[in-house]
Amino acid sequence: MKTPEMPPLALDCLPSDQAPAPARLSPQASPMDKNTDPELMPSPSNGDDPPRISPDPTAGSAVFQELEEGDPAFLSSPLETGFGTPSELSPRIEEQELSVNMSLPEETNRPELGSREAMEGVSEEPAPEDEGYTTWNYSFSQLPQFLSGSWSEFSTQPENFLKGCKWAPDGSCILTNSADNILRIYNLPPELYNEGEQLEYAEMAPVLRMVEGDTIYDYCWYSLMSSTQPDTSYVASSSRDNPIHIWDAFTGELRASFRAYNHLDELTAAHSLCFSPDGSQLFCGFNRTVRVFSTARPGRDCEVRATFAKKQGQSGIISCITFSPAQPLYACGSYGRSLGLYAWDDGSPLALLGGHQGGITHLCFHPDGNQFFSGARKDAELLCWDLRQPGHPLWSLSREVTTNQRIYFDLDPTGQFLVSGSTSGAVSVWDTSRAGHEGKPAPVLSFLPQKDCTNGVSLHPSLPLLATASGQRVFPEPTDSGDEGEQEVDIPLLSMRHIHSECQLQLWWCGGSPDTSTPDAHQGEKAQGGTEGGGGEFI
Repeated sequence: MKTPEMPPLALDCLPSDQAPAPARLSPQASPMDKNTDPELMPSPSNGDDPPRISPDPTAGSAVFQELEEGDPAFLSSPLETGFGTPSELSPRIEEQELSVNMSLPEETNRPELGSREAMEGVSEEPAPEDEGYTTWNYSFSQLPQFLSGSWSEFSTQPENFLKGCKWAPDGSCILTNSADNILRIYNLPPELYNEGEQLEYAEMAPVLRMVEGDTIYDYCWYSLMSSTQPDTSYVASSSRDNPIHIWDAFTGELRASFRAYNHLDELTAAHSLCFSPDGSQLFCGFNRTVRVFSTARPGRDCEVRATFAKKQGQSGIISCITFSPAQPLYACGSYGRSLGLYAWDDGSPLALLGGHQGGITHLCFHPDGNQFFSGARKDAELLCWDLRQPGHPLWSLSREVTTNQRIYFDLDPTGQFLVSGSTSGAVSVWDTSRAGHEGKPAPVLSFLPQKDCTNGVSLHPSLPLLATASGQRVFPEPTDSGDEGEQEVDIPLLSMRHIHSECQLQLWWCGGSPDTSTPDAHQGEKAQGGTEGGGGEFI
């Protein structure tokens, strides 16, 4: 399959005569430097060792940290032009170049593999079986095993709850958003690369922090992001009263910006972001409008596509956008409770769907492109739509969403498992390949990672790793009043002493195995690890 040609991305956020600063991470910006020390990385295992997972050379955890200094051409170099030499690779790229082995959790199956098989065990596109390739599959026949997480990072400020988490397209790192308006990037835990006996997983810490000026509306990875190509490693974010920012995922520096203006020539912020599959365009959602920017020309030039005109069409703020993986169309969700399907090339409307009781907050296409899923705020239904019969939902699933918070859901790369968070904190899993009662997917598993809201779930693109993000805005509750005859002194009317907040990012191993055989059924048991008050358990 031919890789789409990546358009150039010019930089308008730095003066043309200013060279980029060295991309070393300071102790404040990179508390995980010690975890990515190349001295901690083991050598490749031989064929007699237990199997290890090594990231795909084209989709690993590699990130350049040393850029060429004093070269102004970097600011406007095309995406396909790399910069940096092998001697300038960061510890994260060295992990990949050395084909470091990644150890499996103790409870997973461990068939014998040779070192070459272990190196080729994870790939974005499964190769024919006769070439000796294996793929890691998700398995939810048992409770996911807790690996590691980050909670101290979000406890320094009150009510610093997370707002979702998203794996990079190549699986090398994970991106989070939180109430303090900071985007954080985390590497995979270094303990996964341990060759010896199992180590206790340390708490994760971010390697990059990108600070926005106000409330972050949406954020996303570049669709063709690959750690082996630094010009493709960037993140887009949109925040209140600010332009759309493009952040360098290697240095954390502002790389470019896109500005949208309303009819009064006032700067307006996008409420949703999505890169086109070929990476040439950035689609942004506004009130009754989708604006399309070319990634080769940062600035204010854009194509305006109205979704509502002459009292017809999709009204409300476009809150989420996603592209079909198989057809040239995209879907838009609106806070006006409607779904719209549009042609990619010119934005012509194809269908307008309705069925949710609240504003749409998240959309996701099935890998086959025939179905897509939608979820809304203050709406207990997850709806599945079939593009071949879009007149009504194919089926609906129940989850608990009682607030206006965006509660994410995700599909695994094969499209078999659908995973969703909830306001109560429960993470639910359905098998979309097995029809249960009334033709709905069969429920597989439901477990409680923590006692607070689980607002973000993200499934790793090549390893059986589930990331969850938790926390929500809390409000004080009325205190219990005593008897009328008793005097109560200095007792506040509202109190938060009974509110237990757990704002954290957690990683879970979902029992994957490198073969396609049916895993044995296991009885439910408590997950190992976890934080105080955390630890998963069956519901």
